[in-house]
Amino acid sequence: MSSPLKSHLPLLLILGSVTAFGPLSIDMYLPAFPEISRQFNTSISNVELTLAVFFLGLATGQVIYGPLSDRFGRKKPLYAGLIIYTISSFLCAQAQDINSLIVFRFLQSLGSCAGMVISRAIVRDMFPPQDSAKVFSTLMLIMGAAPILAPIAGGAITQYLDWHWLFYFMSAASFCSLLGMHFFLKETKEDDPGYEFKNILKTYTLILKDKKFLGYALAGGAAQAGMFAYITGSPFVFIEYFGIPSQYYGLIFGTNAFALITCSQINGRMVSKHSLKTILKNVFFIIMLLALCLIASGYIGGHFLVVGVPLFFYIGLLGMVFPNTTASALSDQGKHAGSASALIGTLQFSLAALASTMVSSFHATDARVMTSIMGGFGMLAFCAYYFIVVKKVNR
Repeated sequence: MSSPLKSHLPLLLILGSVTAFGPLSIDMYLPAFPEISRQFNTSISNVELTLAVFFLGLATGQVIYGPLSDRFGRKKPLYAGLIIYTISSFLCAQAQDINSLIVFRFLQSLGSCAGMVISRAIVRDMFPPQDSAKVFSTLMLIMGAAPILAPIAGGAITQYLDWHWLFYFMSAASFCSLLGMHFFLKETKEDDPGYEFKNILKTYTLILKDKKFLGYALAGGAAQAGMFAYITGSPFVFIEYFGIPSQYYGLIFGTNAFALITCSQINGRMVSKHSLKTILKNVFFIIMLLALCLIASGYIGGHFLVVGVPLFFYIGLLGMVFPNTTASALSDQGKHAGSASALIGTLQFSLAALASTMVSSFHATDARVMTSIMGGFGMLAFCAYYFIVVKKVNR
C-alpha cells in the first residue's frame, strides 16, 4: 500500500469494519443452524430462510441508501444503517420463534448494506481510480478474511454459549463501529438540497445508460455470481460427492478464501505499475479459460482436485476483478456516486441470488451443476467485459 493510503489508515479501518458486517452476518451463525432448528422446533429449511431474506435485503436495501447518501451526505445514512443493524441484531438475539427471527434478519440486512454502499461512495469521493483500486483491494482483505474467521468464531461461541450470543456480538461490534465512525470519519460529501428524490428512477436510468458503468458492473457482478454458486454447491460437491470429511471442508473453504485475499493484495501492488485496463484485460481472459476448465471438470469428475484446482484460481482472481471493476465503474459517476454504488451492489447480489437459486433448484448428483453454473457466469463476465467495455467503451 503506497504512502498516501497509509496516511488514511483510520479511514480504512472504519470502512473495513462497516463493510464486514455483510459477510459477518452471513457466515458467523452458520454453525448454529442445527441449534436454532432444535430450539424453535422447526426444519433446517426454515432456518435457511433467515439467510435467504438476508440476501434479499442486501439486494433491495442498497438502492435506498444510494440516493440518501447523494442527498444528505455519506455520514447521516451510515448512522441510520449502523443504528438499524445494532438494534436489529439485538432483536435477533431476543427472537422467540423462527418467524420473528426471519423478520429481524431482514431488518439486519437493511442495516448492514449501508456500509457496503456508502464505503464504496466514500472511496470514490476521496481517491482517483488507481488509488481507489488499491483501497478496494485492502477492503477485499477483510471481505476475504470474514468467510475464514466468521464460522470459526461462530463455532467457538456456540461451543460455550448458545446461539443468541452470536447476535449480541454483532450488535456490540456494530455499536463500536458506530462510535469509530462518529469520532474518526469525516464527511466526504455535503448535503445537496437541490437533490430531488422524485428523480431517483431517472438517475438510475441515466447511470445504467452509461456503457462504461454497465460494462464494468455487469462483468464484475457476473464473475462474483460464480463465487456464490460455489458457496451454495460446494458442501454437497466436496462432502457428499467427493466424500471429503466435513471437518476438512472448512479447510478447503478457507484455502480458497486465502487465494482471494492473496490476489487482492497482489492487485494492490500491480495497480501502481499497470493501468486498470491492462490488468482487467488479462484477468478476464484467464477467467474465461478457467470457466471452460470448470465446465469440463464437472464432467470429467474423478478426484476432487480436478474441480478444486480451477476453482481455487477462479475464486482467487476475484480478488483482482472486484476492486478494479468497482473503481472503473465509479470513476465517472461523481455527483451520483452513491446511487451508482448502490446499483453495483444490487446488481451484484441479484446475480448472486440467481446463481444460488440455480444451483439449489437442480437436484445434483455430481459436480456438474455447480461447475457448469460457475463456468456459465464466468463466460458471461468475459462477454460483458469484451463486448461492452472493450468493443464499445475502450474503442
